[in-house]
Amino acid sequence: MLRRCLVANRGEIAVRIIRACHELGIEAVAVHSTADKDAMHVRMADHAVQIGPPQASESYLRVDRLVSAALSTGCDSIHPGYGFLSESTELVRACAEHDLIWIGPSAEVIETMGDKAVAKDTMRNAGLPLVPGSGGRLSGPDEAAEVAKEAGYPVLLKAAAGGGGKGMRLVHEPGQVRDLFLAASAEADAAFGDAGMYLEKAVIDAHHVEIQVMGDGRGGGIILGERECSIQRRHQKLIEESPSPFLSAATREQMMTAAHDAVESLKYSGAGTIEFLVGDDQSFYFMEMNTRLQVEHPVTEVVAGFDLVQAQLLVAGGEALPQWSEAENRGHAIEFRINAEDPMHGFRPAPGRIERFRPALGPGIRIDTFMEDGATVPPFYDSMIAKLIVSGPDRAAVLARSARALDEFEIVGIPTTIPLLREIVDEANFRAGRYTTTYIDELGHTFSTLGEA
Repeated sequence: MLRRCLVANRGEIAVRIIRACHELGIEAVAVHSTADKDAMHVRMADHAVQIGPPQASESYLRVDRLVSAALSTGCDSIHPGYGFLSESTELVRACAEHDLIWIGPSAEVIETMGDKAVAKDTMRNAGLPLVPGSGGRLSGPDEAAEVAKEAGYPVLLKAAAGGGGKGMRLVHEPGQVRDLFLAASAEADAAFGDAGMYLEKAVIDAHHVEIQVMGDGRGGGIILGERECSIQRRHQKLIEESPSPFLSAATREQMMTAAHDAVESLKYSGAGTIEFLVGDDQSFYFMEMNTRLQVEHPVTEVVAGFDLVQAQLLVAGGEALPQWSEAENRGHAIEFRINAEDPMHGFRPAPGRIERFRPALGPGIRIDTFMEDGATVPPFYDSMIAKLIVSGPDRAAVLARSARALDEFEIVGIPTTIPLLREIVDEANFRAGRYTTTYIDELGHTFSTLGEA
């Protein structure tokens, strides 16, 4: 069992991890920038260490300062949460050098799955279906044009080391390849310090469906079901639900098997997510693997009755999981990401002081947040300030409960995505479970709370 854990993150995920630590009798050490000195996670932790100025590059992204904070407070482990350095092999190796337990998979696995082109080769060898495209990194726009012709338009250019929609371009015809390749490559270099690109065929009317896994690296683990994550804006998720209202039982079982094959081939340890693109015909293709906890993990926790964060801590502390099995999921759950953004102005970030914060309450409602009356949303970090997770016996019950919860949720002082989320709950296609990754782009004009930048 771990004794004292450094939580190398901020916001709602830091609060979530600290609570899990305390429930297991583990002391939690918070880190914070000067902008977060009064934040909820700092007050909740047993100890707190200031690690730098507001800019993440000088605080939450500094491996040396995180390791120093862990050592100076007597920690035996580091939990990275998600975002920031959660998939940093530099931090994993620094932990190993200083006898700190890294709560996550090995540096080798993170490295393998972090390079999207290498990840595709690895999953191809494990037998997973792949979207037609380049077998690895492209040498330049000329090779991109050749591969695109073979795969068939439209195609997607993607950053090899990318994520969050950065370094990504949709190409409809040959004449666009060169300019879009150069633009995407430059964006990738600026965002990730890696200009490498790969290409894959664009799956039309696609669904973004992911499978949650949890392994112990010693032959044990559990497949915890799928999450439908197709409601997105700018390739970033807004709403997630489980089970998917789109997948057939046969496709779901095939995807579970594919996820099992993937993690078995990696001898995976920790929480991870296998992400797939699913076509309208139920064909599915491996997209990427996230070697960390996901923002939307509460959806799975609710339907599976399984605490993923506690499982991460227990596995890191040496506990084994049963031989690979599938969780018996029950009921339905939907997560709504509440962001400090103004949908009427192109989802423009809206930092500022929250005068009143009154989350919804009642049966089947879970709120993951770090906000409260008088709290300030700083301009330096991600805009997500809360997650509303609604559960119930079936999807119809969850939709009714979601409408009620979003009506009750009150945030005064800054614009948020709550009004848009409330409109989506009433929209006919969403209620019927008929939506794909282009949902916001195609139906945005129908929402009174959604405007152009």
